[in-house]
Amino acid sequence: MTAYAGLGSRLAASAPAVADRVRHRFAVDGGEATPAAVVHAVRSESDAAALGDTAVLRLADRVHDQLVGAGPLAPLLADQQVTDVLVNGLAVWVDRGDGLRRAPVVLGSLEEVRRLAQRLAAACGRRLDDGQPYADARLPDGTRLHAVLPPVATDGPYLSLRTFRQRPFRLSDLIEHGTVPPTAAPVLEAIVAARLAYLVVGGTGSGKTTLLATLLGMVPPTERIVLVEDAAELRPLHPHVVALQARTANVEGAGAVGLTDLVRQALRMRPDRLVVGECRGAEIVDLLGALNTGHDGGAGTLHANAPADVPARLEALGLLGGLPRAALHAQVVAALQVVLQVRRTDRGRVLESVSVLLPSGEHRLATVVPAWQRLHGAGPGSGALARMLAVRGVAVPAVLTPPVVAP
Repeated sequence: MTAYAGLGSRLAASAPAVADRVRHRFAVDGGEATPAAVVHAVRSESDAAALGDTAVLRLADRVHDQLVGAGPLAPLLADQQVTDVLVNGLAVWVDRGDGLRRAPVVLGSLEEVRRLAQRLAAACGRRLDDGQPYADARLPDGTRLHAVLPPVATDGPYLSLRTFRQRPFRLSDLIEHGTVPPTAAPVLEAIVAARLAYLVVGGTGSGKTTLLATLLGMVPPTERIVLVEDAAELRPLHPHVVALQARTANVEGAGAVGLTDLVRQALRMRPDRLVVGECRGAEIVDLLGALNTGHDGGAGTLHANAPADVPARLEALGLLGGLPRAALHAQVVAALQVVLQVRRTDRGRVLESVSVLLPSGEHRLATVVPAWQRLHGAGPGSGALARMLAVRGVAVPAVLTPPVVAP
């Protein structure tokens, strides 16, 4: 065991120096840093005879990460429990679903962190330098990258990486992990079966995308799902999914394709369920218009601190699309029926409530009324949700029809 520990420490100590020599070698020769080429270069630039074949291959993996991969962050990104990796200058923080923790990762110097950020951005076709000191991109494995360089990042560089896991979840998985209480599972199944349109709301990292993808996996296989996303994250377990992804402008400032354009294209693709991965701009107007023209069962996610904030958030987005307040509320209550709130707690991500959107007052403004709450069970909106399900021929879950107490 001691010998292996000593080997690991020697590799960690020698990797940066070997990486510098190999990097210079590729810069001079102009060759591509393929895994095989890196192994050959490492053998040439290190004491291969002293290290042995196994150690050389391990060192080559480290050097390859230094050259074209995520460098010292690679082990964290490969960890299936990790959801976020954050770099503040030389400090690394990691989230494994239970909050941020400091990670014992050595990054070297600030200049090395800068090169790492630029290398990751370049791998996504993004420019990151003094003239363009920030970049938002997606790595080839799906990981979301955001990087900011000094002097904009005062103590930086700063890197924010949100990992992408290929394995989608089923509802049973979310119940097992404690995200969805068993009593709420029949409610979610009924909402999908009744083709009610819904929004999944919550803060950053609260599990909105995970829950949405899981619910889309419950859509009957005879239906076609068309996804519109700013960055491709939804991977539902469904046999008929068509995905459209927005495109940012190139370095010349041309070629951008926004969500509003994609929603309009999606309407021409015969969707049974139209889904906008995250509503954050004027595309909400097109989505509401689509849901009001026979495209029921649609869905999306929305950043909101609480369900009660949803109408105001939709108002703000509607104004971006030129939709007056009264018209926006009329479209909302006609197009959307349900709001699902997810929240991040010390014990993980949980489904906090299921609410209904109902018109209220003289001006019939959209109001969010709880139908089910994790801590309280059925709420004042449970009857309205039960009626929505019954009208569409779906059995009403028992949790929405609490027993009547005799006087």
